[in-house]
Amino acid sequence: MIIEETRNNKDEFRPAPGTLARASAGGGQNLNISFEFFPPKTKKMGETLWASIQKLQSLNPDFVSVTYGAGGSTRERTHQTVARIARETKLAAAAHLTCVGADKAEIDEIARAYWQAGVRHIVALRGDPVGGLGAPYVPHKNGYAYGSDLVAGLKDVADFEISVSAYPELHPESLNWDDELDNLKRKIDAGATRAITQFFFSADPFLRYQDKALDAGINIPIIPGLMLQPNYRGLTRIAKLCYISIPDWYHNLFEPLDDDPQTRLLLTASTAADLAAQLRAQGVEHFHFYTLNKADLAFTTCQILGVKAKNTIQKAVSS
Repeated sequence: MIIEETRNNKDEFRPAPGTLARASAGGGQNLNISFEFFPPKTKKMGETLWASIQKLQSLNPDFVSVTYGAGGSTRERTHQTVARIARETKLAAAAHLTCVGADKAEIDEIARAYWQAGVRHIVALRGDPVGGLGAPYVPHKNGYAYGSDLVAGLKDVADFEISVSAYPELHPESLNWDDELDNLKRKIDAGATRAITQFFFSADPFLRYQDKALDAGINIPIIPGLMLQPNYRGLTRIAKLCYISIPDWYHNLFEPLDDDPQTRLLLTASTAADLAAQLRAQGVEHFHFYTLNKADLAFTTCQILGVKAKNTIQKAVSS
């Protein structure tokens, strides 16, 4: 075991004394990582994003992905960002595509444009309802209705590698675990080759989910998604909408720190690295970081885990 675990009365993992000092005890040489970014809304945000990508590529991630805004509102900026990553770096770029806000023909056209730009990996998602999290989901009249339909449609366009979503604490609209796992199976049957989870705060929900998936005959890689969000109030709003439980110990760490952003940054990196170390002790070797375009925070977390930066050379851009 890399670390010790303690449990509270909710049967959740908690950081044990000394765990952070030992988070990188196994080194990062066998660790696979990937990063998720969101597309910029302004020129300044675009510069920040590109600086983040350039810094994190030195960690040699398996891939990096770029999301949509709500309802597909940043689709064009997502396409531009992913195409630039594919064109100007050696990173494997993955583009997010959702079912919302577009018909099948439009989505297929976007997918073909990605393929022509050299993008071979799509993160295919149903997407949040047009009215936002918590609003009823209504499929587009002429679109792909659900994630499994989108996966099948993308595979008809080209032989993409396709990642899909998974939910260690149930999707808010799932009726039960059978419903949840059946949905994932449909996406796998349609051609998905990897699942990336919604974020979570303790190791137990992921490990239980992994066991349930294996018992259901699901054997594609399931990658834990780890959130790097130092804004605790914003994080709790998202967690509540997504029905994600926040352990008492996590709340007690962050709740008093509204006026101390530097400490929140340090704790965000250390708790994420500690959670990853706990999962590594159980055999997990790939982690997907929701970076929120905060390169320093993601870089620090990976350094704690023993992932060492390497010199990288950008592709020459033809003039």
